[in-house]
Amino acid sequence: MPAHASIASADITGLLLAGGRGSRMGGVDKGLQPFNGEPLALHAMRRLAPQVGTLMVNANRNLAEYEAFGAPVWPDSLADYPGPLAGFLAGLEHCATPWLLTVPCDTPLFPPDLAARLAEAAAASQADIAMVVAPEPADGGGTVELRPQPVFCLLRASLRESLLRYTAAGGRKVHAWIAQHRTVQVPFDRPGDAPDAFFNANTLAELHALENR
Repeated sequence: MPAHASIASADITGLLLAGGRGSRMGGVDKGLQPFNGEPLALHAMRRLAPQVGTLMVNANRNLAEYEAFGAPVWPDSLADYPGPLAGFLAGLEHCATPWLLTVPCDTPLFPPDLAARLAEAAAASQADIAMVVAPEPADGGGTVELRPQPVFCLLRASLRESLLRYTAAGGRKVHAWIAQHRTVQVPFDRPGDAPDAFFNANTLAELHALENR
């Protein structure tokens, strides 16, 4: 028998994070910006759908447009766009599976085996959280280093109470909350991994550049 239980895709709810202000895009709703002729968030949803059992969206504006994608849409329960943890909390509050996988709407090229690799690592480590670490250019040079991508997280749904307590006390930093739990960092730097897999488009110029790659 295996030393650890596996996590089936049916036991994972995928949560698309589309609840930000889009301030670096001039305040537009980032997930609804066109990418290769369709809304950016729709590309991310299509990539996520085959990897998980069910889907949800976290959005705070244009809810009808997001609902048209065919998945339930849940706004933040915390006021004033407090960041990704508000999206995590919205997802955990409505998650009916043992695990929740979060992905942002502005990273449409994340790996098609994202859920499987995070699930394998979480099961093997008996972790509460599995988080992506991916190559990024180091500051000021041509070298590349692995850096955490905290919005790409596989979370146990049982962490809801912990996150409720943390945010109720004013906590807003993803890393600080994650550090409270048994977390495994999962490198996405295999030879076949696409270099742009975790590139997120923060500005319209970056989005157009990603379209043209």
